[in-house]
Amino acid sequence: MKREHPIKQLLLATREHWDHPGTAGNVRENFLKIINCGTIALGAEVFASETELKLVHHTCKSRFCTSCGQRTTEVWQKDLEASLPDIPYVGITLTMPKEFWPILQKNRHLLHGMPAIGAEAIQLWVKSRYGVGVLLIVVQHTFGEFLNFYPHLHVLVSAGGLHDSEGKWKWIPQLRYDKRAYIELMHAWRYAVIAYLAEALKWQVLDSGVSSEESRTMFESQYKRAWHIDISARMSKVHFLKYVARYIRRPPVAQHRLTRITDQEVEYLAKDTREHRRVNMRYSNDEFVAILKEQVPDRGRHAMRYFGLLAPRTKAHSWAAVFVLLKQMQRPLPRRLSWRFLRRKTFGIDPLVDSFGQIMHWVGRVSPVVAN
Repeated sequence: MKREHPIKQLLLATREHWDHPGTAGNVRENFLKIINCGTIALGAEVFASETELKLVHHTCKSRFCTSCGQRTTEVWQKDLEASLPDIPYVGITLTMPKEFWPILQKNRHLLHGMPAIGAEAIQLWVKSRYGVGVLLIVVQHTFGEFLNFYPHLHVLVSAGGLHDSEGKWKWIPQLRYDKRAYIELMHAWRYAVIAYLAEALKWQVLDSGVSSEESRTMFESQYKRAWHIDISARMSKVHFLKYVARYIRRPPVAQHRLTRITDQEVEYLAKDTREHRRVNMRYSNDEFVAILKEQVPDRGRHAMRYFGLLAPRTKAHSWAAVFVLLKQMQRPLPRRLSWRFLRRKTFGIDPLVDSFGQIMHWVGRVSPVVAN
């Protein structure tokens, strides 16, 4: 199998296994976009000079496309770097016991509520402990290092907040090694998740594969155990955004880790964080595509959500006050970079200069051509 655009080639080779009505609509739609990305199937713009003619094919704009996702990720990252105030932040990772993973995998409609559940748990904890409202960005991931289905949340939290009654900005003390704060937040998150799933079970919108009584027993046992969360040391917004941007609008598969792809098998170099080593995993092509299908975002769902002082309704009336209290100026969003500039920046070649060094100009458009 060709090494160039390996995921696209893999989807083409396994098309008969996913391009049918039995595949979820959002998965099929994104896979088709990827294999048509950069081809005449999506149409093209025509550029010309006095001596040459060039077609620039349209891209798919899919969040699951490795190349299109790269550009949208960079735009999102730069926009947030410009709009967020320059203050310290804390990164919080919220995980849950593995017993809950298959439940959310089977009930994806419940998965969409997890960012709000996590944000609410953090907001209530911060409010009760420090009496402030904070800036919150929640990024949901559904994959682990071994590409398994592993739902968890990465949360950016401002290391300070707005105290409504006093009209002041108050800083939150360092939390990294505060054991009591860790336990309080873990309890808030654990309660929120189990209450959410118990309510879904009550209203019969949760299919756990076992009886309701067995589900309730499992919830009770998981409520008694300690859950793992992580509270980072203070960090800059740039540090957090670089971390979560790696997969926020791209598939969870880093293409450089696809060490070998044949017509039957894929080899993927996974990172075992517990053992601090790399592990070479082997999958049949169909198995690997099945893994990819689990990670395709549902239609209309956002990879990142904004809460607290960043929630749209709250931001509308308190955002200016945040900058005043911090004695900072709000910055305008950066200008959108053209595809020509990005090509030149990435590859060092101007796509609109012909072989004689002449500038090419737009002269028309080619409509999409659907293959028979």
